[in-house]
Amino acid sequence: MHKRREGFRPFEYLLFAGLTFVTFAVSVSLGSVRVPLPDTVTLIWNALWRLPLPETAVSPSIILAVRLPRVLSVALTGAALSLCGGAMQGLLRNPLADGSTLGVSSGASLGAVIAIAFGITMPSLPFAGTMVMAILFAFLSLIIILALAYRLDYSLSTNTIILIGVIYSMFVSSIMSFIITYASDRVRQITFWTMGSLNGSSYGNALILLGALLVFGGVILLHARELNAFAIGEDNARHIGINTRRVKLTVMISVSVLIGVSVSIGGTIGFVGLVTPHMVRMITGPNHKKLFPASLFGGAIFLMLADLLARMLLNPVELPLGVVTSFVGAIVFVFIFHRARKTGHA
Repeated sequence: MHKRREGFRPFEYLLFAGLTFVTFAVSVSLGSVRVPLPDTVTLIWNALWRLPLPETAVSPSIILAVRLPRVLSVALTGAALSLCGGAMQGLLRNPLADGSTLGVSSGASLGAVIAIAFGITMPSLPFAGTMVMAILFAFLSLIIILALAYRLDYSLSTNTIILIGVIYSMFVSSIMSFIITYASDRVRQITFWTMGSLNGSSYGNALILLGALLVFGGVILLHARELNAFAIGEDNARHIGINTRRVKLTVMISVSVLIGVSVSIGGTIGFVGLVTPHMVRMITGPNHKKLFPASLFGGAIFLMLADLLARMLLNPVELPLGVVTSFVGAIVFVFIFHRARKTGHA
């Protein structure tokens, strides 16, 4: 008998990649100034291969200097947050878990806000200070939440972890409000992080996101088999030779770094890691070897559509991206929670 293929098949990659590319092209084309889709694709293609830029009704700089780096950053952020959500759901064996519901995103935002308010920078790399603080606080938040949950409930039930995550998020929110009170000269910049937006993203931002996703996202993808074993319980995973402590630590560090990088660039963008993996799971099933690649594509598509909605809904006024994802995510979260309770998985 032939062994059943567990990972993505080539046609599945092509299907998801095609949907992602179409969403990407449409997102770059539409905005306050609409550019025909063929012109957009031609501009990007010619710029990529350094060919002469065609004459269009609008300046090529609108596409190449403004929208393209933004949509690239949005797609990579969505992919990273979705992958993190899928990893946390697999690690905790519950579809209600992700970086935002567990308070990790709030912790990363606190680190970024502290760096902004107190001007924490690094020599010759001013942006790195915000990023390092966001990553550090994301990881510390995850450790604090899991430690408190373990003290209250040795079984580390997901409901306990989520409850502590919500309480921790409220605590972090109060600290950020306190910091804003004494950093009035930087209120606008801090508000950017708390509401979430990728407006003004640069190619440098996209390159940082891509690097983090390749390294730490790759680490998560390599642990898909181990997380499949976690689905039948840590004890069973341990009995088949998996070092559960090492896997948990490795995945948590990778998740913390990806969330920290995403927050340092785009602010708090909630519910992407909750909504997308759950929706993708309905299509691919629970196998992480299929779920993780699909989550990457699905997260990119979801956040690009959310960003497009944020730009187009009240045009010319632009909504913060975090507002759109939170609105959609809150509705889906209630549906997921109700469905999970009904089936007895929460």
